[in-house]
Amino acid sequence: MASGSGVGEFGAGAGKGGGTGGAVRDAGGAFGKMEAAHEELYFKKLNAIQLQRIKDHLEEEVDHHLQAIRDHQEAIERHKKKIKKLQHQEKDISD
Repeated sequence: MASGSGVGEFGAGAGKGGGTGGAVRDAGGAFGKMEAAHEELYFKKLNAIQLQRIKDHLEEEVDHHLQAIRDHQEAIERHKKKIKKLQHQEKDISD
């Protein structure tokens, strides 16, 4: 990294890539870097949890819609049977 750019490693102290994230991070050094790593891990875990929840919700939605399709297909079959029955009755009447 070019010197004088004002950007350093996360947790390297205030204004050095880590910003001002509290007393430990402001101090920089090993503790600041460790705190930055802990924060990064926390947000990665949080992101993974959120993504899993979205995935679970979408899978539930898919299951719901598949069940609705099955319900509609069953209703269609019932109606077709009723239509056939009415057609037979109609034919018997016209004979």
